Amino acid sequence: MLNLTMPTFVQVIEFLGTFAFAISGIRLASAKKFDWFGAYVVGVATAVGGGTFRDMMLGVTPFWMTDSIYLVCSGMALLCVIMFSKYLIRLNNTFFIFDAIGLALFTVVGVQKTLDCGYHLWVAIIMGTMTGAAGGVIRDVFINEIPLIFRKEIYAMACVIGGIVYGICNIMDMNMHFTHILCGTSVFLVRILAVKFHICLPTLKGGEE
Repeated sequence: MLNLTMPTFVQVIEFLGTFAFAISGIRLASAKKFDWFGAYVVGVATAVGGGTFRDMMLGVTPFWMTDSIYLVCSGMALLCVIMFSKYLIRLNNTFFIFDAIGLALFTVVGVQKTLDCGYHLWVAIIMGTMTGAAGGVIRDVFINEIPLIFRKEIYAMACVIGGIVYGICNIMDMNMHFTHILCGTSVFLVRILAVKFHICLPTLKGGEE
């Protein structure tokens, strides 16, 4: 008898984040003229890279190794890019929007999973940032671009802010679903506003001008 269980709220967030990040990776791979398999590899690496590093550091089995849905989500993202490539290529902000969504959703997942493992909030903020940002670093390395995290744009810092918001909500004993929504929304808004208004962190100047 088939035993079907409803996914938890965090799992739903993780599925959506996987799809969004895979779209962002595959979209950039298509712009670099990758073949379908190469684009899929970039999409999967983008979607599961950060979470894999997180789980290895937390000492648990990487999430995608216990459920094939994450690889299926990445495959669905590839199909979407193939089917709607003309529209996606015309929309220059497609990558940015999906990347921001994935960043926000995976930050929430990373913070929550770390807290569930019994670690302190400051560790959860670091793991949430890694979950959100590391996949993008792998993606950019694969497509031979300077990773966003190393540019002036606010990227990983948005995850840190989201983690702090999560901590404040936790201290105030807010509803868990509401806390997740506020955390993810704060990451998304910080990322969007930083790019829209060209807000960036100061650059470190070397000894020579």
